Amino acid sequence: MSDLRVNLAGLELRNPIVSASGTFGFGREYAAFYPLSRLGAVSAKGLTLLPRSGNMPPRIAETPSGMLNSVGLQNPGVEGFLREELPWLKEQGTKVIVNLSAGTVEEFGQMAEMLSVDGVDLLEVNISCPNVKCEGLAFGTRPETAQAATEAVKTHTHLPVMVKLSPNVTDITEIARAAEAGGADALSLINTLLGMRIDLNTRRPILKNNTGGLSGPAVLPVAVRCIHQVHQAVKLPILGMGGVMTGADAAELMMAGASAVAVGTAILTDPLAPVRILDELDRFCDDRGISEVRSLTGTLEVW
Repeated sequence: MSDLRVNLAGLELRNPIVSASGTFGFGREYAAFYPLSRLGAVSAKGLTLLPRSGNMPPRIAETPSGMLNSVGLQNPGVEGFLREELPWLKEQGTKVIVNLSAGTVEEFGQMAEMLSVDGVDLLEVNISCPNVKCEGLAFGTRPETAQAATEAVKTHTHLPVMVKLSPNVTDITEIARAAEAGGADALSLINTLLGMRIDLNTRRPILKNNTGGLSGPAVLPVAVRCIHQVHQAVKLPILGMGGVMTGADAAELMMAGASAVAVGTAILTDPLAPVRILDELDRFCDDRGISEVRSLTGTLEVW
C-alpha cells in the first residue's frame, strides 16, 4: 500500500481525493454510504452571502459523455451554513473546504471574514461568478478582477485561500498568475465549460437558463491541458478536477501537475465514486512500485 498523504496549501490531506464543490452538497447524503473520513477533504457546496433558491428548471441536461447544469448556486447562505451544516461537518474527521461566490470584491471580503472560523480549513474562491460592478463579466475572465477578488479574501482571513479557475478564457495561465499575485495559496481547476443543448421539438434550449456548465468525462482532456499549463506558469499547488471517473484519470491529472484531485460529476451516477477512485489510484501506484502518491505530481514529460 502506497503512502497516500499529500499537501495542499499547507494542509496535509490523508489522501489526494476530494469531493468537488457543487456535486456533494454538504456531505450528509454520502455519509450514509461511507465515512467521510476516508476522503482527503470535502469541498462543500458553493455559498453566497444570502440564501439562494437557484435557477428555474429545467436546470440539468444530459450530453454525450457528460452533463450540463445551470443549478444557479442554490444554497442556504453563509449564516445558514455556519448554523446548520458546519457543526456536523466538523465531526466527520476530514478537512473542510468552503467554496464562496460573490458579486463584488467587498462581498468576497465580507464572506471570507464570516467563514474564517473553527472547522473551516481552506477557502475556495469561485471567480467564475459575475461581477455586478463590471458589466456582469465573471471575475475570472480578467486578470485585474481575479487579482482583486483574491486580495479581498486574503486580507479578510487567516485561512489558506484557493482560487478556482474557469477554462472559459483565452489564456488560463494569465488568470493563474493574477491569482498568484493576489496572494493565493493554491489553485483549483478546471471549473465547467460553457455549453448549450437544444430541444429539437420546441427549438428552445433544454436549460431554462439557456446555457450551462459542461462537466463529466468529456472535459477531461481540457482539464489535463489546463493543469499542465498552469503548473508550468505558477508555483502554487493545484487541486485538479474535470471529468475524473477512475483512478487512472486521477493519476493523469496528478502527472499533469495536480497535488490533489477533486471528483465531481462521477458522484452523481455513483455515490461511491470517490472511495472507488481512491482505491483504484492506490492500486495504480502499487502496480508500478510508486511508494508515495505525491511523487506523481508534475511528472509529465512532454515531447
